[in-house]
Amino acid sequence: MIRRTTTIAAVTWTELVRLKVFYFLIIFALLIIGNSFFLARFSFEEEFQMLKDIALGAMSIFSSLLAILATATLLPKDIEDRTIYTVLAKPVSRTEYLLGKLSGVFLLLTLAVLLMGAVFAAVLLLRTQTLLHSAQIEMAALPPAELQAALDKIRATGHDPNLLAGGVIILVKAWLLAALTMFISTFATSTIFTTITAFAAYFIGHLQATAREYWLAVDTSGFFTKSVLALVSLIFPDLQAFNLVDDIVTGAAIPAAVFWKTVALGAGYIAVYTALAAAVFHHKEL
Repeated sequence: MIRRTTTIAAVTWTELVRLKVFYFLIIFALLIIGNSFFLARFSFEEEFQMLKDIALGAMSIFSSLLAILATATLLPKDIEDRTIYTVLAKPVSRTEYLLGKLSGVFLLLTLAVLLMGAVFAAVLLLRTQTLLHSAQIEMAALPPAELQAALDKIRATGHDPNLLAGGVIILVKAWLLAALTMFISTFATSTIFTTITAFAAYFIGHLQATAREYWLAVDTSGFFTKSVLALVSLIFPDLQAFNLVDDIVTGAAIPAAVFWKTVALGAGYIAVYTALAAAVFHHKEL
């Protein structure tokens, strides 16, 4: 089973790469590099904060878009090209086929986040070194102790260990969206329907926290309203729970408990949506 799933994942990876889905990385690189020069007029604290905010926000948006758009094309395209019939005619179960497709998307998303993270890290390192060099020249007249304290502050601001945790959360969120999109595609009638529904779920997921607060409010009126909001909270993932960018930008440390809880939440969503996708696809008429 593992060998067959791995083979399908490798084929899926190759198909997605041929679609030139990595073009968005060029946009991301230009955005981050151009932003670093624009922010040179601010203080180093403001520059690093805005750079982290824009970079992490772009990583989250681009990875989410890639997760939905790449996954939405898989099943409809294979059915249209009749490739799925050739694969399932061999000793390959529908579950293995589905897991292989999803694993290929996961591999693509992992590489995409790693590449975006590498670009971000390179720009951040370059700006840190540039600021350190400028500070050494501008503050040369200061006492050695004060100069060293200023340099250490720049290094500490530019080397934030929370950035790695933020990248992991962004990747888990992208995996979750891929699993959700795969589930939708198992009962959808076309790529367009899958894409629109997945984006609708994306926006609803970001508003779910607000809906849940409204649902839990004491003065909420109407059993029907409460029932609808409860159903939304159960069906759609709480994507706002994966938004840790604001804490990272402000320099607040992400507690290990919060990090692992968020990862576990993402893993739970992925497992549920994958199981639902396998169940629906098993009974789908092809």
